[in-house]
Amino acid sequence: MSKTPINTQSAPAAIGPYSQAIRAGDTVYLSGQIPLDPGSGEVIEGDFVALTERVFDNLEAVAKAAGGTLDDIVKLNIFLTDLGHFATVNELMAARFSEPYPARAAVQVAALPKGVPVEMDAVMVLPG
Repeated sequence: MSKTPINTQSAPAAIGPYSQAIRAGDTVYLSGQIPLDPGSGEVIEGDFVALTERVFDNLEAVAKAAGGTLDDIVKLNIFLTDLGHFATVNELMAARFSEPYPARAAVQVAALPKGVPVEMDAVMVLPG
């Protein structure tokens, strides 16, 4: 099976040796997104809600570039530096996704790139 890289200027460029996403068949593996501005590549300013909304915006842009939407995501991994934000993430996620919601993991980690408090990656299956 071939691997097809997905790339869009509507999401931040990769900050390492990886693709924004890889498509293999009808499955797309979206790399971790942090709250970076796609134009500047810098962390946006704002509170936790604004940062998390930017992460969802970035995931949505990559999903769109691959031919899908957030509702095509079947697995979402959320990395938080403080699980105290768990309820906030739930509220924001409920506003962005439709039922049935994707399978999900939320994990507290010691640190994330560029000192951000949230990162998400996902697996998406495109409609056949």
